[in-house]
Amino acid sequence: MATLTETRLSLTQARRLVIKIGSALLVNAASGQLKSDWLRALAEDVAEAKARGADVVLVSSGSIALGRRVLGLPKGELALEQSQAAAAVGQIRLARAYEEALQPHGITTAQVLVTLEDTEDRRRYLNTRATMETLLSLGVVPIVNENDTVATDEIRYGDNDRLAAQVAITIGADQLALLSDVDGLYTGNPHVDPTARRLDYVADVTPEIEAMAGDPVSGLSKGGMKTKVMAARTATHGGCAMVIAAGAPLRPLTAIEEGANCTWFGALGDPQAARKRWIAAMKPKGVLRIDAGAAQALGQGKSLLPAGVTAVEGVFGRGEPVAIQGPEGALGIGLVRYTAEEARKIKGKRSDAIAAVLGYAGRAALIHRDDMVL
Repeated sequence: MATLTETRLSLTQARRLVIKIGSALLVNAASGQLKSDWLRALAEDVAEAKARGADVVLVSSGSIALGRRVLGLPKGELALEQSQAAAAVGQIRLARAYEEALQPHGITTAQVLVTLEDTEDRRRYLNTRATMETLLSLGVVPIVNENDTVATDEIRYGDNDRLAAQVAITIGADQLALLSDVDGLYTGNPHVDPTARRLDYVADVTPEIEAMAGDPVSGLSKGGMKTKVMAARTATHGGCAMVIAAGAPLRPLTAIEEGANCTWFGALGDPQAARKRWIAAMKPKGVLRIDAGAAQALGQGKSLLPAGVTAVEGVFGRGEPVAIQGPEGALGIGLVRYTAEEARKIKGKRSDAIAAVLGYAGRAALIHRDDMVL
């Protein structure tokens, strides 16, 4: 089988690591209580990763499972409004639990709630990315969850496997770990097929690999193997390697490093290169003309500041692609952080004058270097 090899990657190599935690790992299905001992053990793994210099983001399920017990809601499928109410109650408890588990290690946590719309809309996407980048630069561990309190079916991911993959792409992570109640991808459903075998490594998510995915087996989890394989496709095509592993053991990341069963999916390229290809393929909605000094600064890897812009053409919104034109011609394309109207007002101005011109504080750069392809 061309897509399979005996390659095994290492979490210790991660520069930026996203960890997805399933409800069944975090919440006892029978009692609805938080598994505090397990969470404290996971915190030790997170602290070790941070000590190695890695940025860490946790994508955690569990808010509805925690909230439904507090509200006395029945087991089984909940109505949308019941799920949202349970999420509203559970999110507080979930955030507090992570804070209490990580605080002894000197780690500050933050709660980040998102919906599918936040990653599909470019303006929201850029805002989410900027917030996450700032939190990570300050050493914070963001705790990300779908905003079940307000999300409806039309704006939902519906499972945190795919959400975790999108978060990994958004922040340019190089590794994603899906911790759940399964220890990898099998050639068939091992619960019904005694000949099913686990795959150690998948080099590419082909239709053949997708056909191996089964259905959920957990009473709490919404995501089955299908959603994990979908997450793998998203992550790996964005330059992020991914591992599926059983999360039940204490110190699950350590268990992976010590040889526990798992399936690795190899990254197809580099996260930054994948992001640059995505931007380069966009059709510009407008043009920013810049002076020679700004063109030189861009060539040195710097962001585009308003001071270097001489003209703004077209109609575009925040987060939309615009062409960059220098005195000698086309320079590249980037995702702009201001609308065309705002850009016209601040062109030629110093960044510290933006607030006075617009009447509110804005971002220093018109286009950040990470959102630009030259």
